[in-house]
Amino acid sequence: MRVAFQGEVGAYSEIAVYTYFSPNVEIKPCRDLSDVFRSVESGEVDYGVVPVENSLEGSVNQTYDLFLIHDLKVCGEVIIKIVHCLISHPGTELKDIKTVYSHPQALAQCRRFLERLNFRVIPTYDTAGSVKMIKEEGLRDTGAIASERAARIYGMSVIAQDIGDSPNNYTRFFVLSKSDAPFTGKDKTSIIFSIKSYPGALYSVLGEFATRNINLTKIESRPTKKTPWEYNFYLDFEGHRTEKRCQEALEAIKSKTTFLKILGSYKAASVEDSNFHF
Repeated sequence: MRVAFQGEVGAYSEIAVYTYFSPNVEIKPCRDLSDVFRSVESGEVDYGVVPVENSLEGSVNQTYDLFLIHDLKVCGEVIIKIVHCLISHPGTELKDIKTVYSHPQALAQCRRFLERLNFRVIPTYDTAGSVKMIKEEGLRDTGAIASERAARIYGMSVIAQDIGDSPNNYTRFFVLSKSDAPFTGKDKTSIIFSIKSYPGALYSVLGEFATRNINLTKIESRPTKKTPWEYNFYLDFEGHRTEKRCQEALEAIKSKTTFLKILGSYKAASVEDSNFHF
């Protein structure tokens, strides 16, 4: 089995891969999220794992946008706890650090720590990739924000541990494949839809779920990027698309939407399953 993820070895996405599958799977690190989607679509890998939502910073919008371009399914989800560390060369002390590199989400999640120490911050494409970069380039007055595992992998030192603004920092990842998962009894379904613009249009769609006692776990809008001020809605609800009540709701909203795409049904993950160590 081969699984693609965005980032370098040591990235949080790699940890998500091992948490969902096992540490024994073959991995394919990708430069960006679109490469993960393309790798699954082409058959180069069996699965892809992509971040979709952070408990502090919200949705990863690029992931949602890529579902409109690629014909892939969500077959699973995994949640991991994020513990950020400031990492640099062995022997470097906190007072020596002037510049910090990391992924924009990681920088945002450590905002108070960075502002308190008045570091110069530079966004990069990946957390672990930042550690790898300062190691390879020998940047002595520079740090990177990443996982403790990334420090171990690249032979670097943790200068400060658990530097995030909140201890309740979790990232939710989707598992991508060419087909979704079978019914388990503890499932969620994700869809994308757009609606005609008239009073009560969204209410009418959501009512089809409410009348069938289907719990919605997330709803968010994103610009369609086709017409100004027109939006796609991303919706997660409890239940599997093959269940009778879910089938009925999805059938009922077809006539009330101008676009509908079922991303897939999959076993729901929980925060309690997120503490994985290897």
